Amino acid sequence: MKYNIRGKNIEVTNALREYVQKKLDKIERYFESPLASEANVTLSVIKDKQNVEVTIPLTGVMLRAEVRGSDMYASIDLVVDKLERQIRKYKTRVNRKLRQENGLKNYFVEDPASQGRIHEEEEDFELVRTKRFNLKPMDVEEAILQMNMVGHSFFVFSNTDDSENVNVVYRRQDGTYGLIEPAK
Repeated sequence: MKYNIRGKNIEVTNALREYVQKKLDKIERYFESPLASEANVTLSVIKDKQNVEVTIPLTGVMLRAEVRGSDMYASIDLVVDKLERQIRKYKTRVNRKLRQENGLKNYFVEDPASQGRIHEEEEDFELVRTKRFNLKPMDVEEAILQMNMVGHSFFVFSNTDDSENVNVVYRRQDGTYGLIEPAK
């Protein structure tokens, strides 16, 4: 796996870079073949908190985890634990889907430690509410203002700056805003 490690408000030392690579190498054991994708790792310090964010784009799956803590090395350990939990949670579902659709071999390898044990039960997703509403055409700035007025952490709108495609603005944990828009 390739690594793109960058720092925000922190210098990424060689020791820190090697620690991240060593810990993330543990994830490769969950896959049939070596990962060709690039792991994007952002190490940052925000308000005296050590923040580690890891994103690994895979075919059909996006692995992403973020951890904030008081110690950078402990945060790296916790983010890798989160990623491993995500992989274990999704591997049965993804493997089954691939087998049903394409008859392909497993995308994730079976965990050697779980051989002979009953697999973890899959989590059922329960939809408890559906909302329908008309999308008002507006620009991104107005959408952020509307989101803040209603007190939500995200807002769906029709973007007048983007040929009226459906977009989503959201509030990030660090207090900044993000925009989700369809790929072109």
